[in-house]
Amino acid sequence: QVQLVESGGGLVQAGGSLRLSCAASGRTFMGWFRQAPGKEREFVVAITRGGGNTRYADSVKGRFTISRDNAKNTVYLQMNSLKPEDTAVYYCAAATTGWGLNDYEKGYWGQGTQVTVSS
Repeated sequence: QVQLVESGGGLVQAGGSLRLSCAASGRTFMGWFRQAPGKEREFVVAITRGGGNTRYADSVKGRFTISRDNAKNTVYLQMNSLKPEDTAVYYCAAATTGWGLNDYEKGYWGQGTQVTVSS
C-alpha cells in the first residue's frame, strides 16, 4: 500500500506559477493527472522511479516540470506560465508496475489539490 499526500494548490493569476508536492510512502513511478469541472481526468506528466525519464502531455510541455527527491520520496510539479485552462483538481498518482496510463489506473491516488488560474 502506497500513501500519497499532496500539497501546494491554490489560486493564481494567469501567467503565474505554482508548485505542487506529493510525498509518497514508497519509491514508485509517479505522475500527475488533473480533472477540470465537467471533464474527464487527463494525464499531465509522469516520471520514472529514478527520475531519469519523464513524459509530458502536449498541453503542458515547456511550462510544467516534474522532478523528484528520492531521499524524501517526494515528487514536485513546477507549473509556470499558468493559463485559465489549467484550472483543475490535480491528483498525484503512484504506480508499482510501470509508468503507463494503465499502471497508474491500477495504482494509488492522492486526495487531489485544487489549482485555480484566474484570467
